[in-house]
Amino acid sequence: MKPLLAVRDLSVRFRMRRGREVAAVSSVSFDLAPGECLALVGESGCGKSVLASALLGLLPGNAVVRGEAVLHGGGDPVDLLAADERTLARSVRGRRVGLVPQSPAAHLTPVRTVRSQLAETVRELTGARKEALADATHAAAERASFPADHLDRYPHELSGGLAQRAATALALVGDAPLLLADEPTTGLDRDLVDKTVDELRSHAGDGRGLLIITHDLAAAERIADRVAVMYAGRVVELAAADRFFGAPGPRHPYARGLLDALPERAFTPVPGMPPELGDLPEGCAFAPRCPRASEACAVQPPFDEDGGEGEACHHPVVPEGSRP
Repeated sequence: MKPLLAVRDLSVRFRMRRGREVAAVSSVSFDLAPGECLALVGESGCGKSVLASALLGLLPGNAVVRGEAVLHGGGDPVDLLAADERTLARSVRGRRVGLVPQSPAAHLTPVRTVRSQLAETVRELTGARKEALADATHAAAERASFPADHLDRYPHELSGGLAQRAATALALVGDAPLLLADEPTTGLDRDLVDKTVDELRSHAGDGRGLLIITHDLAAAERIADRVAVMYAGRVVELAAADRFFGAPGPRHPYARGLLDALPERAFTPVPGMPPELGDLPEGCAFAPRCPRASEACAVQPPFDEDGGEGEACHHPVVPEGSRP
C-alpha cells in the first residue's frame, strides 16, 4: 500500500544577512500511512512548525526548501514541495490538506464573524446549498466544540482557546485526506484537549491521515500510532507509540529525557539548552546535553531505520531483550 504522504530528505534553510544560513529542518524523512496518526514532538524551536509550513508552501521568501513530499491522497500524486502557488492554493490547501494552525488568530479574517467564515468554507468545500448551509455551519462548529452562541463574534472577541477551536472547525470542514494540526491544543483546558484530539484522531479514518505537531506528550500518547521526535531540525527517533510511551521506551537519550521531564514520571528536565539553529555543531547536536556522549558523537550519527522505526544515535538505550 502506498503511503498517504511520503517525505524524503526534507530540508529548510533560511538565508539571513551577510550570507548566514539557519538550518531549520535537516534531512527529514518519514511516511504517513492511510488511517495513521503520526505525532511530531520536541522542544520549541526544533523545526516542527517549519516542517508543517514547508508542506503547505507557507514559508517566507528567504526559505530554501529541498527534498520531496509526495501526497497520494485525494487525487493524482503531487509533490507538495515542488508544486507552484496556484496549485497549492486551488487544489491542495483545504481540499487535500487541512491545516489547524499554530496561531489561529492570524488565520482568521478579523473583520468577519466566525459564522461567516465557517459558512463560506462549508459552502466552498462541501457544496452545501443555501437552505442547508445554516445547519451545516452549526454542525461544523459543534464538531470542534465551538459554542453556537459565539458564532456571531469576531476573532478579536474570542479567547485564545476559542480561536483555536474556530480554526479547528475550519480545518475539519473539507475532510481533507491529510490533516496537519500544528499545536492544536494551545489554550485549551484538559477536557477540551481530550475532546479536540479525539475529534482530530477520528479524522484519520476511511484512508485519511493526521500529522499532529505538539509539545503535549499526553495528547500524543492519547491518539498517536507512531511518534517522531525532532531535535535541532532533525528527526532523532521514530517509534510506535505503544513502545515509545510504554515498554521498553524510547531509545534516543533525548526522547527519554522528554518523557522523564513529565510530572507523572521523573519530573526531571533535560539539562542544558538546545543549540542555536544557525550555529549547529558538526556532530550530534544533542551531545553537549547527553550523559551518554563520547568522542564518537563528534560525527553526525546516521538514522538507523528498521520497519518504520529507528533512531539517530551512536549510543542508543537498548533495554535487555530489545533489538540490538
